[in-house]
Amino acid sequence: MSSMSTPGGDYTRDTGGSDFGNSDDAVSQLNSFLRGEISAAETYRMAIDAVADSEQIPSIANLEMLREIQEEHGRAAQALRERIRELGGQPSDSSGAWGAWAKFTQGTANLFGDVSALKSLKEGEEHGLKDYQEGADDVDATSCELIRNQLIPAQQRHINLLDQLINSVGTA
Repeated sequence: MSSMSTPGGDYTRDTGGSDFGNSDDAVSQLNSFLRGEISAAETYRMAIDAVADSEQIPSIANLEMLREIQEEHGRAAQALRERIRELGGQPSDSSGAWGAWAKFTQGTANLFGDVSALKSLKEGEEHGLKDYQEGADDVDATSCELIRNQLIPAQQRHINLLDQLINSVGTA
C-alpha cells in the first residue's frame, strides 16, 4: 500500500485499485449524488409526460432529447450505486427530500408551459453540476475520477442541450 496526498486530503491506495480515505464519508457523499440522480430521472419522467400531454404539438426530437437525458441520469445512478457497493456501502433507494422538492418545482413549472418546464430542468442540472464540482474532493480518488470524467461532463452536456431546447421552444 502507498499513501498519497491530494488537494482533497490523503488517501491510501491498495493493489486492488481501490482508494480509501474515510469510506463512510465517501459513501455518504456518493449517496447524496445518487439521490440527486434518482430525483433527476423522476423529474425528467414528469416533464416528458407533461410535454407529451400538452396541447402544443411537441417535437419528437425534443421528446427524444429529454428521454435521452433521463436515461443518462438512470445510467449515472447505476454507476453511483455500483461505486457505493464497491466501497462497502448501501446505496440509497429513493430521491428523499430532494426528490419531493424537485417534483413540486417541476410540477409547478409544467403548469406554465414548456419553456418554464425546460428552465426548471436546466436549474436542476446546474444545481447537480455545482454539487458534483463541490463534492468531488470529498470522495476517494476512484469516485472522484468517475465524477470528473463522466458525471460532470454529462451535466454540462445536459445544460447545453436544454439551452438549445429552450431557445428552439422559445422562438417557436
